Amino acid sequence: MNAAKMVRDVKKATAGWNYSAVAMGYPGPVLHNRPVSEPHNLGHGWVGFKFRKAFGRPVRIINDAAMQALGSYEGGRMLFLGLGTGLGSAMIVNGVLEPMELAHLPYEKGRTYEDYVGIRGLKRLGKKKWRRHVADVVKQLKAALEADYVILGGGNAKLLKQLPPGARLGDNNNAFRGGFRLWKDRLR
Repeated sequence: MNAAKMVRDVKKATAGWNYSAVAMGYPGPVLHNRPVSEPHNLGHGWVGFKFRKAFGRPVRIINDAAMQALGSYEGGRMLFLGLGTGLGSAMIVNGVLEPMELAHLPYEKGRTYEDYVGIRGLKRLGKKKWRRHVADVVKQLKAALEADYVILGGGNAKLLKQLPPGARLGDNNNAFRGGFRLWKDRLR
């Protein structure tokens, strides 16, 4: 999937809808409303793409994990970890959203957090060991970032039998709420 195909597919799926703006979650780093690097798990052509022109409407773009975090936020210091193809991460402190790129930081045995709790880790380790690493990563990051609570989202969060202490299960549908919140001036 590249940016042009995504826009075509969205426009086709929303034909006949009346909307004045677009909120977009992007699977990679975003700075000043623009993707800054091509995504690891999609095709090329995202960086420099003219989304406003393509949609014919104002577009706000943030990291996809940040969008789901924004929709999951219930106050205080929240860490969001998206367990999916990779590891998405964002933190919100007293209403201020900070997208993060924790996935590629070193974790264990020369591998990254994403190598252990993303899809590659799940396939390499199996569910039982993967779940142990998820619990360990949540414990470490919650303590290091002094989060009041952790939301575990993404498609693989549902594979957890038991949630780590201080963690709650998120919902991918919260990304829609995050998209609406993205156009509001305040979270509170």
